[in-house]
Amino acid sequence: MTSETITADAAGTWTLGDLTVNRIGFGAMRLTGSAAFHLGTPSDRDRSIAVLRRAMELGVNHIDTAAFYFSSLRSANELINSALSPYADDLVIVTKVGPYRNYAGEWATSARPDDLRGHVEENLRQLGRDHLDVVNLRRMRQDSIAEHFGALAELREAGLIRHLGVSDVEPRHLAEAQAIAPVVCVQNRFGLDSRNPGTDEVLRICGEQGIAFVPFFAIAGEGGSHGATDGHDEEVLAVARAHGATPAQVRLAWTLAQGPHVLAIPGTGNPDHLAENVAAGALRLTDGERETLDSLRQKAG
Repeated sequence: MTSETITADAAGTWTLGDLTVNRIGFGAMRLTGSAAFHLGTPSDRDRSIAVLRRAMELGVNHIDTAAFYFSSLRSANELINSALSPYADDLVIVTKVGPYRNYAGEWATSARPDDLRGHVEENLRQLGRDHLDVVNLRRMRQDSIAEHFGALAELREAGLIRHLGVSDVEPRHLAEAQAIAPVVCVQNRFGLDSRNPGTDEVLRICGEQGIAFVPFFAIAGEGGSHGATDGHDEEVLAVARAHGATPAQVRLAWTLAQGPHVLAIPGTGNPDHLAENVAAGALRLTDGERETLDSLRQKAG
């Protein structure tokens, strides 16, 4: 695959409420350094800004971020603001609230419902916007998300938020949120390396209801927030060889093949990896390849 000539529209589009995005987007978490959050070496600021601007050149119009994506020297939201403001009319920036870190970067208890307005306003301030396109409520092991989601619904009514989503949820949490306000997207961990019947059910429900399903760590494997896995099964490597692609591209292509409502938000601070991730939107697996990879995932369960 010739990555540099392929743009994000090759993956097709989906609509988040009334906002149309290309199905290949960009996750901003890794812009802040060599590992997740405050771990590892802080990123090079100029390189991170260049990656964001290159993403726009490649047709990316969906960025996933959060105010709690920061390292000792870098803030993902500030980098986005510096690199891309004034924002293109078609750029959709999706943020999330729920987890909470103090100024030292240490994880605190999850946000209370009455904290969420302040967290939304912090995202607004850092991004330099008067409203947020989409805000996901990240469930922090709560049995019920009604009170937290209700607080965000009030902010939506007040005009601070355009659309709402949920993250790390089971089907019952999605239904609970939908009883309060419309849900345009669900972010759950999903990929070839993990099999969770609850998440698989959420994927199915989202497809039936026209809700975007947005996996995180789709190519990270067991590495999770620390970055993409270096360990690949022979089945993945064989498919990659057949297409002249990388294993990460195969993982992304398999993810997108789960349904037209499935989006991808791979993150990187490397411009070459960025181009490869975007190009994965043009990779079409054969039925046989999909069946092979599906069988591989069944083993992960």
